[in-house]
Amino acid sequence: MKRLVAATETVAAVFLLLIALVTAGNVALRDLFAVQIPDWFDGTKLLMGIALFWGIAVATYHAGHIAVDIVWEHLARRGRRVLDIIAGVITLAFLAPMAWMVFAKVLASGTQATTDLRLPLMWFTGIAAAGGVAGALLALARVVELLRGNDLDDGRNAKMADGA
Repeated sequence: MKRLVAATETVAAVFLLLIALVTAGNVALRDLFAVQIPDWFDGTKLLMGIALFWGIAVATYHAGHIAVDIVWEHLARRGRRVLDIIAGVITLAFLAPMAWMVFAKVLASGTQATTDLRLPLMWFTGIAAAGGVAGALLALARVVELLRGNDLDDGRNAKMADGA
């Protein structure tokens, strides 16, 4: 499981890095040489979609998304686990159909391509769809781990241990 989580984190980070490099490169080329990277705008939008899907997968497993824990903080350990399981099941119930629909988008993209370089959109949507599947799988893994009674370090437990 640690390898899957590490790979998911790496994919999300690599695509964020690519977005930053393409954007910075385009700004530098535009300012210094009055030229642009072909498809930089379409490319960064597509890369952002990929990074978001893979980032959702990482945030889902680590429960690192933005949350207001008013109820969770006032529950006993068992109540927190039950609430985490309910939240995980609800998250899985949303991510699984989303992954399915993103794959439907991949299959429906046909011969659509970017404007300048005519790169097939199927490549980008396919990688994003894989991130959607990773999100659903990691949500399922989180629920399974919680049902087994394993404590996952989700940041909230550490915060509570520090007295924050």
